[in-house]
Amino acid sequence: VLSIYKEVMDEFGDYMGGEKSWWRKTHHKELPNTLVAYFSAEFGLHETLQTYSGGLGVLAGDHLKSSSDIGIPMVAVGLLYRDGYFQQYIDQNGQQQAKYQRQTWEELPVQPALDTDGEEALISVDLPGRKVFAKVWLVNVGRVPIYMLDTDLPENQAEDRRLTARLYGGDQEMRIQQEILLGIGGMRALRKVGRTPTLFHMNEGHSAFLSIERLREYILNDGLEFIQATEVIRSSSVFTTHTPVPAGHDRFPLAMMDKYFRGIYEGMQLTRTDFMNFGLEPMPDGQQLFSMTFLAIHFASMINGVSELHGQVSRHMMEPVWRDVPVDEIPIGHVTNGVHTGTWMSFDMQNLFDKYAGKNWRDNIRDPKMWEKFVKSVPDEELWGTMHELKDALVRFVHDRLRAQHLRFGELPDQLDELDRVLDKDTLTIGFARRFATYKRATLILRDSERLASIINNPDRPVQIIFAGKAHPADRPGQEFIRQIVDYSRKPEFRNRIVYIENYDMNIGRRMTAGVDLWLNNPRRPLEASGTSGMKVPLNGGLNCSILDGWWPEAIRTNPLIGWALGSEKLDYDSEELQDAEDAEHFYRTLEKEIAPLFYDRDKKGIPTRWLERAKESMKTCGPMFCTDRMVSEYAERFYMRGTKRHEELAANGYKEALVYAQRKEDWKRNWGKIQVHAEVLTPMPAGSEGYSMKVNEEIEVRAQVEFGEVDPTDTTVEIYLENLHKAEGAPAHYSRITMTPDGTEQRGSRVWHIYKGSIAMKESGEHGFTVRVIPNDPTLFTTHELGLVRWAN
Repeated sequence: VLSIYKEVMDEFGDYMGGEKSWWRKTHHKELPNTLVAYFSAEFGLHETLQTYSGGLGVLAGDHLKSSSDIGIPMVAVGLLYRDGYFQQYIDQNGQQQAKYQRQTWEELPVQPALDTDGEEALISVDLPGRKVFAKVWLVNVGRVPIYMLDTDLPENQAEDRRLTARLYGGDQEMRIQQEILLGIGGMRALRKVGRTPTLFHMNEGHSAFLSIERLREYILNDGLEFIQATEVIRSSSVFTTHTPVPAGHDRFPLAMMDKYFRGIYEGMQLTRTDFMNFGLEPMPDGQQLFSMTFLAIHFASMINGVSELHGQVSRHMMEPVWRDVPVDEIPIGHVTNGVHTGTWMSFDMQNLFDKYAGKNWRDNIRDPKMWEKFVKSVPDEELWGTMHELKDALVRFVHDRLRAQHLRFGELPDQLDELDRVLDKDTLTIGFARRFATYKRATLILRDSERLASIINNPDRPVQIIFAGKAHPADRPGQEFIRQIVDYSRKPEFRNRIVYIENYDMNIGRRMTAGVDLWLNNPRRPLEASGTSGMKVPLNGGLNCSILDGWWPEAIRTNPLIGWALGSEKLDYDSEELQDAEDAEHFYRTLEKEIAPLFYDRDKKGIPTRWLERAKESMKTCGPMFCTDRMVSEYAERFYMRGTKRHEELAANGYKEALVYAQRKEDWKRNWGKIQVHAEVLTPMPAGSEGYSMKVNEEIEVRAQVEFGEVDPTDTTVEIYLENLHKAEGAPAHYSRITMTPDGTEQRGSRVWHIYKGSIAMKESGEHGFTVRVIPNDPTLFTTHELGLVRWAN
């Protein structure tokens, strides 16, 4: 026993040392002082610590786990909710009931954080008319510490002690107070414990007030000028947006912002207008609100969505921020989400990988060759046997949960025994588990109950469906979806074939994604930013059937054999009713004609070999592509390293470089509107034509005249912007940028006009449009359109 203990502790010691990690091997020497601060309103680490509600929190937890695994130097900041997120119970009428369970820190992996003097860390933030104190707690996620704030202290008033009581609880007043605590208090917590990050990553807009605190520190403590401090903050900030649903973005009335921030902006000697412009968002009804998303964007040079499609949708949503920039060039990219393999691959499947993928497979999760080795080596009999055992365990788990639920209803023993007939381990099992937000359309498959009943009760190819998920306590429509599903599960034609499991959490999520055969995802496209639950299923041999939303278009485009795609790639429908009808019909047809026949097609040994072929394709495609090891290393190489380097450059010589660069940008912004651009086409237009009818690759000569005013021509690029005007619906623009070459100058009175020439040739047939524009040209800009400066030809 002692030898095993020593072996485990030695292995853990090597892990915590991090000398063999990816970061230590590849980037530590180049950037030895890197420290990323990751801020999030929720962290899903394990079901025992109720600091998460759904996908955003679980993603944050997986982000930290992989950051630890691959060695990213990181600290995290969050709030420690005493009552956590609500516990869900379904009553006899199928209604969701919410109860809160007080967490006791002494029983959890939570310990007081110590300040630089070795004392328990305590910070404070100012709210109107009072000071609120927060204790700093420490949760270690491998090598990554999370500093979590708790206001449930005797020093605080009763209302302030409730600030960290519940996740996403209370009204708008409570929300702004929580976000002040997270952003401003979180920054103060880092200072208190002696952490000095080089880069800040805002996971959604909840923590965006941290930039206000950084601005205050730079101006009041370090003596930086406003534009200088802003430049330093922007260079070292990453903002990840997670929702394409407008209601998911926090906004506050300007009067409320005055109430909480007047003292702060006046203390920095900023005008009210300057401060409000950080996050001012005009609304369709004419009112103006302060947007946390706009605030985060204002202070971040690196911005991303969480899937390719979500990046595209986010660019459309943020058009008001970059008014002169074509939507497809708005500087919001994407880093597609992933999941932490060690958390979401079952132990049974991990044991199978130990046997067939090599002892170091956990160090090579991003490597497609490792996954290829496994699927080629593992016998179908063993893979199917493991998958069957996982489903059997899920069925038994469901029975136990249903028994506990029905005992609460006071049912008799013989009634409870009937629950053991719910579900069958040999039946095709579909899983649907997630937040019950209405756009996720949990009830879509119930649209035609007769059709569904005929499919799931097919004597030769039966189907069963397991549902789980919580609706926010204030979301009545989402709760109605739950009631409808529970009601259907009690109907004779669906009894034992449809089941709803209450109190969805990470434990249920692990069991379901490990035990189902097929994962169903049918959100209303394009409202699913990413969706990570389906990424967990291939790790355990399951397949996906999903609307072409979030991560799924990238996955199935890479390998069409990994599952089934539902619906079309349209972004707009004539009506939601039409969209629902088309998507439901597509699902019924796919399940009945493709999925079920494939699952029940067995060889002489009773093994569904063709199903397993797809399962293996899904494993080797999704495993390396949608893991957080890949995701976090992508953040590191695209954002963390670049931001850290830029921060070091701007901080040199007492931030003098930051001031020079900030003044340069201010000069651009002040003088850019004075640039004049005229363009003409030198190639003659066919007589009587309103446009050019050209052959593919036939050239058109273009000449531009530019008067730069106070802007240095060498700081610009003059180019022809060419776009295909008939792209497919929802597809990115097909555009080209052709740099024009200088061709002398012309003096006209006191003004100097610079002449440029260029040519274009259509590379594809169709109707095209083109014009000339001037854009900044500076390699120190994070993106060409960082400043939103474009001057188009008149």
